[in-house]
Amino acid sequence: MKRAVTPGTFDPITYGHLDVITRAAQLMDEVVVAVAASPGKNPLFSLEERTELAREATAHLPNVRVEPFDGLLVDFAKAQGAHALVKGLRAVTDFEYEFQMAALNYELSRDLETVFIMSPPQYMYLSSSIVRELASLGSPVDRFVPEHVAVALARKFVD
Repeated sequence: MKRAVTPGTFDPITYGHLDVITRAAQLMDEVVVAVAASPGKNPLFSLEERTELAREATAHLPNVRVEPFDGLLVDFAKAQGAHALVKGLRAVTDFEYEFQMAALNYELSRDLETVFIMSPPQYMYLSSSIVRELASLGSPVDRFVPEHVAVALARKFVD
């Protein structure tokens, strides 16, 4: 069975993330969406909230499951029995960082491959931080995230 891990902070999950996850699900037998604790990033949503938002967003994909994790990604991937990491790339700036991470992960686990999926043009500019900023300013974000995520963002910024 070809199992992949698609990691991220998903604070919150966007249509760009869902594009990568959906395309990975077409390539792999199973995809584990790994929601990283990432306390150093001071996420808006708790790990539990981000995990639940991702679960609801991917519920229509039968070969995708969502799991929270803390610690080294390669350790999580090994524990899941994964053979690949699937990462999305939006722009050249993403590539430089992801290239370094892929090299490091390969050094830590030689049997874990990194596969990159290029974002289509409509998602190349999209990031969770942009969505959070728009939501914090009262701008509608329903073009960028599923409805349940837009509602959760609105709740965070009420008051």
